[in-house]
Amino acid sequence: MGAALMPATNLAYLTGLRFHPGKRLTLLLVPANGATPVMVLPQLELERVRASAPFPMRYVTWSDDTGPSAALAAGMEAAFGAGTPDKPLAVEPAAMRLLELRALEAVAPGLRTADVDPLLSELRMVKDTAELDLMERAVAIIEQALRVALDQVRPGMSERALSRMLSDAIFAAGADGESFANIVASGPNAANPHHENSERLLQAGDLVIIDCGAIYRGYHSDITRTIAIGEPDAEARRIYEIVLAANEAGRAAARPGVTGAAIDAAARAVIEAAGYGAAFVHRTGHGLGTETHELPNIVAGSDTPLAPGTVFTVEPGIYLSGRLGVRIEDDVVITADGSRTLTSFPRELIVV
Repeated sequence: MGAALMPATNLAYLTGLRFHPGKRLTLLLVPANGATPVMVLPQLELERVRASAPFPMRYVTWSDDTGPSAALAAGMEAAFGAGTPDKPLAVEPAAMRLLELRALEAVAPGLRTADVDPLLSELRMVKDTAELDLMERAVAIIEQALRVALDQVRPGMSERALSRMLSDAIFAAGADGESFANIVASGPNAANPHHENSERLLQAGDLVIIDCGAIYRGYHSDITRTIAIGEPDAEARRIYEIVLAANEAGRAAARPGVTGAAIDAAARAVIEAAGYGAAFVHRTGHGLGTETHELPNIVAGSDTPLAPGTVFTVEPGIYLSGRLGVRIEDDVVITADGSRTLTSFPRELIVV
């Protein structure tokens, strides 16, 4: 049989082709026997795709007045033969919409599906030199932007105002986009790891979590730093130092053959030993590449040995409800003889 890929991350990874999100059916049909892939796509996309495709494809087009059904039926027959396939078609459950699934079922009644994500996620997990170069550029962009934004932080500024300045700085530094909507979480708001930016004003004594990332040519960076508005109290500074030590322990544990579970355990042990284990409420990290969150997961139960070229975050945190939060996040790549931290922004507490 083979696979059907829709316009999403996997298709962009394999072909470099990106499409404007919409309701016009587009699918790449990839035969498992190595035959030429077939792309079913709107007529209006044909010339652009044909000029950019990195390998030979056959094209079956459809127009707005005819609709995609006949084209999809022809594409399925060209890729996989006539009739309903006797083997499951591999699809992307996390990306495919009912729009694509129902269209496939309509032209191939009784179609069975399987999950292609494990295969492609494993392929994407290990980055080559060209991919790492792009990720390092994405890291340089976000660190430049963060530096610019922190130079403008003042008490009395709102979280949203700082967020907007950070977004502007990310694009000004050369990003194609933000990896995600940046997070600025101040004071008690920082106790929520996924806080939505608000009009709360930065106040003296606050710890402020700033979580942001940049996209460069399809590859992502992701960094978090926690800063202080004026000198923090002794408890806040002590918690910061615990999280910093956990970050260092997690990064130090990274080497070829280590598992995500082992890295998570190394970082978590520091926080648990300090008595704050219950306040570390999320995994230590996640894979990073053409998506902000991909494999591997840096968490208990993630037992796949990590190969050189694997990129992931290390981002331990402590969150005390209604009071404060601290998170320090870096991007790390496994190397042939250890690991390398791609992010280099200062980790010591910055007081503004």
